[in-house]
Amino acid sequence: MNITVNNVTLYYEVVGSGAPLVLVHGNEETHAIFDRAVPLLAEHFTCYLLDSRGHGQSQKVEEYHYADMAEDVYQFIQALGLEHVTYYGFSDGGIIGLLMASKHPKLLDRMIISGANTRPDAVSKWLTMLFKAVNFIHKKPLFELVLKEPHISREQLQAIETPTLVLAGSKDLVFEEDTRFIAESIPHATLRILPGEGHASYIVHKTRVAELILDYCRKQ
Repeated sequence: MNITVNNVTLYYEVVGSGAPLVLVHGNEETHAIFDRAVPLLAEHFTCYLLDSRGHGQSQKVEEYHYADMAEDVYQFIQALGLEHVTYYGFSDGGIIGLLMASKHPKLLDRMIISGANTRPDAVSKWLTMLFKAVNFIHKKPLFELVLKEPHISREQLQAIETPTLVLAGSKDLVFEEDTRFIAESIPHATLRILPGEGHASYIVHKTRVAELILDYCRKQ
């Protein structure tokens, strides 16, 4: 299905029944990364699977900013009249969740984020070098986004009222100190560093992320 919000047309799919769960992927990905997780989640939630602007079947734009993407998701939730929303975001999707929950503190009932960062230099140096090299040759706007953003302050994180689970792998591309900064700054946050996991190893085409989401939601 398609919906136009915030002057951009987004593609999304809906699976399952129950309270709404909005899932948002990372950079250069689509909703398809959740293919293994959704069957488990759909037993408990109505899953709304979005392709972010510029990804998958959603509309491309010339320039990308996380604030615009956060506004996309906010307007998506409002346009569909969703209430008692649980949000899950991976990597860029996590950044989107942080910005959205900071600006709209009453919007979500619960939030789970994985592998989010608050600033461009809080990720592995080799990843930054790779993105710079590829972007120099091909000029990829989505890579430019990662190289220049986000810039999320402690004050923005402290404005989040949503109970939040902050996830990262012990071998994540995001520096652990930044993950801990996020969890320590959000008033109602729980931190889990997953031993032996990388940035995406427990998420992309995996069921474990569903188990983590469901476990957290049962405790809330």
